[in-house]
Amino acid sequence: MPINPNLNSLAYFEAVARTGRVSLAAAELGVSAAAVSQQLKQLEEQWGVRLFRRKDRRLTLTIDGEMLYQTTTTAFRMIRGARSAVLRQRNSRQLTIRSSPSFAVRWLTPRLKHFLDANPEWGVRVDATPDFSDFETEVVDLDLRYGSGAWEDLHTECIINDFVLPMCSPAYRDRMMALGDDPAALLSQARLIHSVKALYQWDLWLIVHGIDPPTEQAPLRFDRSSMAIQLARDGAGVVLDSATLAQEDLERGTLVPLSTVFDVVEFPAYWVVCPVRHVSRRTVRLFTDWIREEARSFDHLARTMLGTLGCRFRLARDGEPGLR
Repeated sequence: MPINPNLNSLAYFEAVARTGRVSLAAAELGVSAAAVSQQLKQLEEQWGVRLFRRKDRRLTLTIDGEMLYQTTTTAFRMIRGARSAVLRQRNSRQLTIRSSPSFAVRWLTPRLKHFLDANPEWGVRVDATPDFSDFETEVVDLDLRYGSGAWEDLHTECIINDFVLPMCSPAYRDRMMALGDDPAALLSQARLIHSVKALYQWDLWLIVHGIDPPTEQAPLRFDRSSMAIQLARDGAGVVLDSATLAQEDLERGTLVPLSTVFDVVEFPAYWVVCPVRHVSRRTVRLFTDWIREEARSFDHLARTMLGTLGCRFRLARDGEPGLR
């Protein structure tokens, strides 16, 4: 039958093999020399081999003992290193977040100094990637995810509702309006910029509004909203995307609604996501409380700004994003 190693005996053996004396190992382990000798005797009996030669009150390893020592000293060194890392992590004030790239760049980063000013003792790491965290294998406190919120076995809290509308540069809008006064008909002639990972896509939006898709101009497709929004700001076409991400451009007037005839569609889109066990972590509580307040302030400012531009709001309906 296989022998299940006694980890306590192995720890005593490793200490004796490393120090060369039972007394030194006993002092290091905080036990009596007799206890160490007893553990060594039991280990040799269990394994059926001699591990030490005793000469002049000093112990030297046998061939079998040397083989076991090389393995145990490596294992215990790794365990001690892991323990130190765990203690450093527990005692450090470090918050690790994973966020979708466009949200991290356009919404989170411009506000993050507010959190750091309120919590100057905390360090923050932001991993901007579209890949969601595997909380079982990765050291991540929480995700800021863009999506529907349907993530099983995780704590989810919607922090921001998205506001989606067709946007373009003022010059592109004026050029389109010079072609006629029917915004729906003008969209059939516009060049559409697609954010291919956005929850609300042009194909669905055009169907909801009864508009035929453009046929003469090839669409532009990007897997980052920040790229699609930038291209719209540069006057390349009309983007259907997030006013949440385009807030600064809308405030500055470098982006404008194509037409206020089209309502702004509102639906939950940005979420704090983490395992339930992380909710009680001080870092997670502090950050969640902070971002909740930031989001509440942003929501008020965004609604006010879009209202000033003449936009109207409506909630997403059946078949549109945001319904779980």
